[in-house]
Amino acid sequence: MNASAARAAVPAPHVELFLDMLAVERGAAANTVEAYRRDLADAEAAVGGLAKADDSAIARYMRGLTKRGMAARTAARRLSCLRQYFGFLVGEGLRADDPCAAVDSPMAGRRLPKILDVGEVERLLDAARSAADGPRGVRLAALVELLYAAGLRVSELVGLPMSALGGDSRLLLVRGKGDKERYVPVGDAAHEALADYLEVRKAFLKPGAQSRWIFPSRGGAGHLTRHRFAQLLKELAAKAGLDPAGVSPHVLRHAFAGHLLANGANLRSVQTMLGHADIATTQIYTHVLDERLKALVAGSHPLARPGGAAAPA
Repeated sequence: MNASAARAAVPAPHVELFLDMLAVERGAAANTVEAYRRDLADAEAAVGGLAKADDSAIARYMRGLTKRGMAARTAARRLSCLRQYFGFLVGEGLRADDPCAAVDSPMAGRRLPKILDVGEVERLLDAARSAADGPRGVRLAALVELLYAAGLRVSELVGLPMSALGGDSRLLLVRGKGDKERYVPVGDAAHEALADYLEVRKAFLKPGAQSRWIFPSRGGAGHLTRHRFAQLLKELAAKAGLDPAGVSPHVLRHAFAGHLLANGANLRSVQTMLGHADIATTQIYTHVLDERLKALVAGSHPLARPGGAAAPA
């Protein structure tokens, strides 16, 4: 079915209301809204009408996606879309039940994010601090400290405006996906690194020039680019004795979330700091912790070893 036919298959009033809600209330980007529209159109055509679809129809649809060879992650995204759609209908009194409630998400094969352990992050930060002997080194130290302390997306980090600092550089105002704003606290080490960097920030500007960016650049973007920062981070990883292939800005964001949860942080609080619209996205970090705990037990517990026996009382 082509895109125009799929779109025509969707019952316009309720779907358009749902998509409007995504755009206006949740601040979803235009591409995200269109992706939801396509997913709903596909489901509408497959079940013969979402308006009267029951749980068995949704379950058959999900099984059909698997038979088509769709990846579990993509199928799970389709189900998430349907859950949000039917949840909206129930919340608006347009439907009495949610037919997705009893349908399991096909997430068994999903890939868990890479996370550096605390020791590896400390080595990276120590290398950054050791290299902070000139403007570029001071800038890199501030970038790495901020990335790990605040869990920012790399685009959010390099695109931070000076206005993000407000009157307190211990609290950043970050504009994330969907143009949503959130406040993110900054710890002492990152606060000090940022203060040191602001003292030398003018080195990255043309004489007498001004810039609205915290990390300005003389390039076309006006600020340090994601690509350049990723390069600098990999160079720093090599100096720290880490495999550069396993270190990226997003891996440090993963480390921020995983380490917070490992130390007892509330899942909702981590969701807010990461800027995730759906808590299911944040929950993947709990799976990472589960896998690490299993590995710890398998490697350390005497009964988990082949032929192992409990220690005598």
